[in-house]
Amino acid sequence: MTGLTKTGAVGEPVPTGTEASAFLDIRDLKVHFPTDDGLVKSVDGLSFQLEKGRTLGIVGESGSGKSVTSLAVMGLHTAGQYGKRRRAQLSGEIWLNGQELLSAEPDAVRRLRGREMSMIFQDPLSALHPYYKIGYQIVEAYRVHHDVDKKTARKRAIEMLDRVGIPQPDKRVDDYPHQFSGGMRQRAMIAMALVNNPELLIADEPTTALDVTVQAQILDLIRDLQKEFGSAVVIITHDLGVVAELADDILVMYGGRCVEKGSAEQIFDRPQHPYTWGLLGSMPRIDREATDRLTPVKGSPPSLINVPAGCAFHPRCPYADVPADNASRTVRPELREVGGGHFVACHMRQEDRERIYAEEIAPKL
Repeated sequence: MTGLTKTGAVGEPVPTGTEASAFLDIRDLKVHFPTDDGLVKSVDGLSFQLEKGRTLGIVGESGSGKSVTSLAVMGLHTAGQYGKRRRAQLSGEIWLNGQELLSAEPDAVRRLRGREMSMIFQDPLSALHPYYKIGYQIVEAYRVHHDVDKKTARKRAIEMLDRVGIPQPDKRVDDYPHQFSGGMRQRAMIAMALVNNPELLIADEPTTALDVTVQAQILDLIRDLQKEFGSAVVIITHDLGVVAELADDILVMYGGRCVEKGSAEQIFDRPQHPYTWGLLGSMPRIDREATDRLTPVKGSPPSLINVPAGCAFHPRCPYADVPADNASRTVRPELREVGGGHFVACHMRQEDRERIYAEEIAPKL
């Protein structure tokens, strides 16, 4: 990307040879927040690609940078400084369908938001406005991007509520958010996110706080709607069961960085990073008899103000001493390919990782 001049506006032509090859292409994204205690490095050099029609699952513990990444893609971090309120510091590149977003004008990104890209937020009760009816909010989201009258937009809102499984949509369209159950609010949020047929859908913890039967219905709904619209989907979650159900590819985040990424089959069948092993070991299984207790990842996630030197996971890693040169504590590992599009950021030799996984980890999973 040397010599790239960003256009500063979405939709303008990009010099030949600089276009992103994937529908969504994130390159060295950094999102930092200045605070009185120091610089919070919520996302610190994240890169990944996503094609249309595929689903990427981003997993990791709370505070790993998953939601901050999604808000950056949607253009919902305000850069710069407003009075005494310090805002996010963003750098890197976010390409959507060949258009660079970080350098674009806010109004240009706003025109894409809701139509080209949309988001299902983690808590629909707080994301939906309590003073306005569900139908009004969906109508507003539709009319922002389409020059239609209210009657046509209302018909579209009822149609979308019906498609996401809301019973009696012609009546429930006039209900307020507090009149919906948690699962129904999530469905209404999905209807609003999909009302303009976006090409990119980001779902941030779409099944949090829902009971298991409603979770299954929501996941089935997202899968069916993706097949219908052919959208690129990003599922952000800490629940590996969710990504096992939906994702084609998986990206594991820790301390604001990617520590492993690959296909769902590679991550579940041949995981390479000790943190991924820990996540898999802490996931309950119902497909076989439980012989041992779940093994949680020891310790706590790092402070994003004082991320440990070297590998950020080394204070919690039981294999930090396997590289005898102490590199885990001094040198930050780079993301390297170990074969077939499978990448891992770990100082251990691949043969050591494969041996440990086969002898110690796999028998417990």
